[in-house]
Amino acid sequence: MMEIQKSETPSQATGRAGMKKELPKHYQDHRHVWVFIELERGQVHPVSLELLGEGRKLADKLGVQLAGVVVGPPDGVGTGPAIADAFAYGADLAYLIESPLLVDYRNEPFTKALTDLVNSHKPEILLLGATTLGRDLAGSVATTLQTGLTADCTELDVDVDGSLAATRPTFGGSLLCTIYTLNCRPQMATVRPRVMAMPQRLAKPIGRVIRHDLIMVEEEIITKVLGFLSDSQSEDANLAYADVVVGGGLGLGAAENLQHVKDLARTIGGEFGCSRPLVQKGWMPFDRQIGQTGKTIRPKLYVAAGISGAIQHRVGVEGADFIVAINTDRNAPIFDFAHVGVVADAIRFLPALTAAFTRRLAPRDHRKLVN
Repeated sequence: MMEIQKSETPSQATGRAGMKKELPKHYQDHRHVWVFIELERGQVHPVSLELLGEGRKLADKLGVQLAGVVVGPPDGVGTGPAIADAFAYGADLAYLIESPLLVDYRNEPFTKALTDLVNSHKPEILLLGATTLGRDLAGSVATTLQTGLTADCTELDVDVDGSLAATRPTFGGSLLCTIYTLNCRPQMATVRPRVMAMPQRLAKPIGRVIRHDLIMVEEEIITKVLGFLSDSQSEDANLAYADVVVGGGLGLGAAENLQHVKDLARTIGGEFGCSRPLVQKGWMPFDRQIGQTGKTIRPKLYVAAGISGAIQHRVGVEGADFIVAINTDRNAPIFDFAHVGVVADAIRFLPALTAAFTRRLAPRDHRKLVN
C-alpha cells in the first residue's frame, strides 16, 4: 500500500506510477467489484445499500460486474430478502453462503466464509461497511488474505490504471489522503454509514446467484454466542438517520448552553449532537459526536451552532442537503461549505430561532421543514 495527499501534483502522480510494480501474476485474474451485504438480526444494514450504489459506479468505470455477497443462516429468512435487495440496488450477481454456523456474527466462521469465497472467485475490489461488524470482519479478512485495507473512507474512485483510490481523513482529521493498494488483490475499503448517498431502489428481478459452501465445523470455532442485547432503544439510535439535526460546538461557551441546541432540535422535531471538542471536554457523550470520528449524518437540514467546521467535522456532515451555520467568526471554515451562513452569537441566536419556530410551527408538523 502507499499513501499520497489528495492534492496530488503531476510530479507526485508520476512518482506514484514509478513506484508501482507489475501486478503479480497470481493477482492478474482478479476481476469485479464486491459489496459485503451486512445483516443485522435478519435485516440488511443500510450502509450495504449505500455501498452498492458506490460499487455500481466503480464497476461501470472498470467495465466489470458488481456482486453482492450475502452470508447468513440456511433458513433464508434474512438471506432471501438480502439477495433481492442486492439486485434491486444495482448488483449484477450475488454470492450466497448459508450455514448453521452463520446464524449470529462470529469472527472465525465469517472470516473463513469470506476469505474462501475471495480465493475461489477472485474479486478486484471488496467493500464493507465501517460498522462494528464490518470493521472486525474487514481487518480479519485483509490480514488473512495479506492485502491492503483502507478504513473509514469518505470517497472512492478508480485511477486511470484501474487502481482503487480510497480517500480518508488522516492526522486526526486535519488532512485528506488518497490511499492505493497497488500490488495486492483484492483492494479492500470500509465506508461508514451515511457517507455515501442511498441509491434508488429499482424493481429488478433476482439474477444469477452463486452458492458457496462453508467448510467448517462448530468445534473449530472458539467464540460462542451466549445471548443478544439490543441497543435499538438507546436515545441516540436515530442520529445518523435523522432528517433534521442541530449540532453545537465550542462557540456555545459552556456546557449549560447546549440546552439551546436541545430546545431547537426538540421544537423542529430533530436530533441533537455536537462537535468533537465538546465530547473531549465531557459536555456530551461520545454517542452524540458528529464528524469523522463520531456519527456521519446526511440530514435534509443541519443547523451547526458555534462549530468552526474543521475537516474532521466537515466530512461527517457535508452530505447534508442543507446546512445552516451560526458562528461569530465570519472567517470560520464552516462558511466555506454551508448553504446559509449567519454571523451571530449562537447563544443569543438559538433561543430566538427556537421562539420563532415555536410561534410558526407545532412540533408535530416538523416534517414541513424538510419536504
